[in-house]
Amino acid sequence: MHTIIIGNGISGITAARWVRKLSNNDITVISSESKYFFSRTALMYIYMGHMREVDTQPYEPWFWKKNRIGLKEDHVLKIDFETNTLHCQSGDNLHYDQLVLALGSKPNKFGWPGQDLEGVSGLYHLQDLYNMEKYSPNLKRAIVVGGGLIGLEMAEMFLSRNIQVTMIVREESYWNNALPKEESEMISRHIIHHGIDLRLNKNLGEIIDDGTGKAKAVSIKETGEIIECGYVGLTAGVSPNIGWLKNTTLETNRGILVNENLQTNIPNVYAIGDCAEVKTPKPGRRAIEAIWYTGRMMGETVAYNISGKNLSYDPGIWFNSAKFLDIEYQVYGDVPPHPADHHSHIYWEHQDGEKSIKIVYNKNTYEVLGFNLMGIRFRHEVCEKWIEQKNSLENVLQNLSLANFDPEFCEQYEGELLSQYNLQTGKNLSLKKKRKLDQVLSFLKADK
Repeated sequence: MHTIIIGNGISGITAARWVRKLSNNDITVISSESKYFFSRTALMYIYMGHMREVDTQPYEPWFWKKNRIGLKEDHVLKIDFETNTLHCQSGDNLHYDQLVLALGSKPNKFGWPGQDLEGVSGLYHLQDLYNMEKYSPNLKRAIVVGGGLIGLEMAEMFLSRNIQVTMIVREESYWNNALPKEESEMISRHIIHHGIDLRLNKNLGEIIDDGTGKAKAVSIKETGEIIECGYVGLTAGVSPNIGWLKNTTLETNRGILVNENLQTNIPNVYAIGDCAEVKTPKPGRRAIEAIWYTGRMMGETVAYNISGKNLSYDPGIWFNSAKFLDIEYQVYGDVPPHPADHHSHIYWEHQDGEKSIKIVYNKNTYEVLGFNLMGIRFRHEVCEKWIEQKNSLENVLQNLSLANFDPEFCEQYEGELLSQYNLQTGKNLSLKKKRKLDQVLSFLKADK
């Protein structure tokens, strides 16, 4: 039995590792991006000098041979689903018994004039990093188009080399299609504080050619202003990298459509990671989630199904974490940018304007629905359990010490949050005493 996986990102490699654990199949991983799997989230640290490219490879080169996982550097041009054959750029034709499509994402382009010039790229592939490196010597200003996580990472990378950055963001505050109003405004202030020229409510007009096929400036659509630059980063989101499969028998929408077992409409063909679109996502989850941990979970799930062990994909309660320059971010559960009618919340912000806690709850039942944290860490397992058990807001507020991530070394602010609640409601609730680690573990084991 030959299992071929196209794509060597976190989803594809996790699938390969688990297929090996669960079966004796022949395994081949194909990628035209890189020979070895690397941590995509670490690309920025290579550019910033914190890591070497080899440091981002979680496995030593001997790992693949030892675990009988074949690696093929090649580009798949066409898939013949009738004969189970891959046609590669090298001229090789490969037969598969089971095929896993882990094709990843591609940066969005919206038909901007000049979007294909030299000195223009996203920040997703290893080749994008090489492109940034190529144009960085003597670079005075870079333009970043888009206000998501990748855009701010790119801006931070340029700042690390004292390159001026202008961010063009169409929203009225940074990433307000994902962050609630207060947190979005906090990060907008933080970006400006770090010296980034943040242009809100603005759209890219065009990227201007210097006459040799390279970007030299951009224009702002609303004002016509010309901003000179030597590099343009296109970071207005990503989309599934499936354009080359659109006119095949494979069922697609925005992504490759899969069922709960990550199977496509074609027998023995699966899709995972950024390119997969779940037909019936679990409550609170999106059909496409281009996130590291969901790719890893999909990789493990698909391996079980390939190996004849039926397993449904269930990513559980939504969570995510990131870093906005030097502000850490965590979200657990349902914290939408625009609250639903039954939502209410309590929000506390530190006077330094760089830390906050938000707890979203059902205003009819008072059960906790989600947590949003800026510059403060809570324990993932504790927050998840409170949400799963539909704990009441007041019970959570009084027991917040259970969520303390590192109470011995980090300042805690649960008292301020509870005081704010008491002030708003006229109540006199008090915090339970700080909990030691063994008490936290006992709480997590209870009722399991």
